[in-house]
Amino acid sequence: MGMIKEILIDTSMDSLKMLPYLFAAFVLLEILEQYSGAFTQRVLSKVGKAGVAAGALFGCIPQCGFSVMAANLYAGGIISAGTLVSVFIATSDEALLILIGNPNAAGEVGALLTAKIVIAVAAGYLVDLFLAEKITMPKKGGTPYRGWDCHKEEEGILRPAWDHTARIFVYLFLFNGVLNLCVTIFGIEQLSAVLLGDTMIQPVAAAVIGLIPNCAASVILTQLYLEGAVSFASVTAGLCTGAGIGLAVLCKVNRNKRENLKIIAVLFGTAVAAGMLLELFM
Repeated sequence: MGMIKEILIDTSMDSLKMLPYLFAAFVLLEILEQYSGAFTQRVLSKVGKAGVAAGALFGCIPQCGFSVMAANLYAGGIISAGTLVSVFIATSDEALLILIGNPNAAGEVGALLTAKIVIAVAAGYLVDLFLAEKITMPKKGGTPYRGWDCHKEEEGILRPAWDHTARIFVYLFLFNGVLNLCVTIFGIEQLSAVLLGDTMIQPVAAAVIGLIPNCAASVILTQLYLEGAVSFASVTAGLCTGAGIGLAVLCKVNRNKRENLKIIAVLFGTAVAAGMLLELFM
């Protein structure tokens, strides 16, 4: 009982320290999302071949809005498959916020962002050059599909920010508690071995976790990385497939299921290849 009590206290303190920071960050992100959404949509729909690079830059902002917007724009025939893939790969969900909020890992944000942007741009242009005709089916209109949004506009700023904060806090508390218990019982080296540490298979497993269309996946991967249980290459692979709810929205609004599966396959293959290359050379 003493061990459980100590773990609960440590987990509570670690999670509570993040609460004010997360809320402030989500307020800023909600303001950005609500007031820059129309601008981002115009940029992505008008920049043509530069859409892949623009998508990677917009996608790395840690919130669900841009991946959802990209899915809607793609379903409406506004952006290319390469731009969609670029946004999805660059999307970091809440991982960046957790890393920035951890003093020991804040310096690694730049490396992660750089890796994801480079992978996103390279994959996006390769898709548009060589795979676009095999992936994309003709689409009607040229009007963005508006069947899904992250939240209703009338909810304002504070309510969505608090909802995001509360959800991430719960994920952090639950997963940190389980992770601290495992580290206490087994030790970090054995936990890393169970998670296929120092093997080429770990990036594959991380990429599978990243495909879960929920921010819990990025929380799990980031916390495992912070504890040293997964490598930088693996967390990069997992966060490259971790497009948040963007994948779920794509499957909802784009009716061609084979097309959706091809996009997911490209996303997964890119993440695994990038993760393995990073594992080899880092």
